[in-house]
Amino acid sequence: MERKELIYRLRTATMGLVLLVGGCAVGPNYHKPDLPAPADWKEAQQKGVDARSAELARWWSTFNDPLLNSLVDRAVRSNLDLRLAEARIREARASRVVTASAAWPTVGVSGAYTRNRASESAFGAPGQGAVVVPSGGANLDQNLYQTGFDANWEIDVFGGVRRSVEAADATVEATVEDRRDVLVTLLGEVARNYIDLRGFQRRLAVSRANLKTQEDTLELTQVRFQAGLASDLDVAQQETQLNATAAQVPTLESALKQAAYGLDVLLGLQPGVLWNELAKETEIPGLPAEVLVGLPSDLLRRRPDIRRAERQLAAATALVGAATADLFPKFSLTGVAGLQSVSASDWFTKGSRFWSIGPTISWPVFDAGRIRANIEIRNAQQEQALTQYEKSVLSAFGDVETALVSYANEQARYRSLANAVAASRRAVAMANELYVRGLNDFLNVLDTQRSLYLTESDLAQSQATMATNLVALYKALGGGWESP
Repeated sequence: MERKELIYRLRTATMGLVLLVGGCAVGPNYHKPDLPAPADWKEAQQKGVDARSAELARWWSTFNDPLLNSLVDRAVRSNLDLRLAEARIREARASRVVTASAAWPTVGVSGAYTRNRASESAFGAPGQGAVVVPSGGANLDQNLYQTGFDANWEIDVFGGVRRSVEAADATVEATVEDRRDVLVTLLGEVARNYIDLRGFQRRLAVSRANLKTQEDTLELTQVRFQAGLASDLDVAQQETQLNATAAQVPTLESALKQAAYGLDVLLGLQPGVLWNELAKETEIPGLPAEVLVGLPSDLLRRRPDIRRAERQLAAATALVGAATADLFPKFSLTGVAGLQSVSASDWFTKGSRFWSIGPTISWPVFDAGRIRANIEIRNAQQEQALTQYEKSVLSAFGDVETALVSYANEQARYRSLANAVAASRRAVAMANELYVRGLNDFLNVLDTQRSLYLTESDLAQSQATMATNLVALYKALGGGWESP
């Protein structure tokens, strides 16, 4: 009969718990903000840019550079920042399990054996304030055997745990987006460092070619000086220009090595490991004939930093509900059952059984405003998360527009520099010819050579800048994280 009564009570308590758990969760329900997006990019009306939908999963392949493709693949496998981001995802997932465990009962099993001995001085003669020793004598030694289990379940009536799990889920998703954002940045950094390296190689080649030309001019000037056809001033001026050009070489070599070492670090390698692969000079990666950028509305779905900010907002909203649940009473169901005996021989008998089960309720009456202050904290954090989300969206739109105008204007600058280089080469040839014939001052030769060196160096730098601006555009568009 006792067992039937226990089963009946357990069933009744379980049905009541089911009804309680089915209650609504307190706090605001999250709804993704509907932020406006421009219909078109203002700077997309540039030559070589198209607003059609773009497939940006492997945007770096548009440069048609096999070594760049290889560097990107290796960086994705071994970059340390990416490993940190992946570890944070595992941490967030484990934290979510910890949070969700609060919705389940906790059950513990225990066993104990104790042996006690009472004090002989506790027994004495009548009238002396002590316990009278029984006629049969006192058993001062005693054993106690006990085993059993205890269970406790705090019922999530007002949804505090459910809101916490909701926040933990959003946090996991935010860390996933954070890893994707790290990947987007990594791809951009690898491409930028590689293009910078090729740009420095090209500028070094320009400097060395100009050095060779200036050395030939110096030799010619010295011959003319020895023949009395030129002054020592002409020789000194040419030596000055030659050394000024030579002084640029160490600076460019340093920048070249820095770009190479930057690639080593991005790939998780010791500095210098990639040098043999990178030292051979090749062309700066070329631009595709057309760049597809999609529509502004696509950006809200593609950029990982926007997606991360939206998930952080969802987590902050759920935490408001978790904090609000502390205002309401907490219901728990506690149960204990086991065996207890002073003798091992009857430890497992029916008479050694004991149990207790019953609900408890707790409700904070006075906490000096702690709970309401915590709710205000969560509301302020939600407001911050919303502002950060709006800021992320606006910053993303601004990044794309800036990248578009930089990419287009650098192409116009490159075309002007290419024309300037062609004109400078003609000027140098004519100035040298006129100087040799004695029809031109040597200062004109120096000016034309200096102008040619500067424009050729600017042209090489502009070519690299066009490619890095395109990388910045792809990065602003949030491409690359879709690739495994």
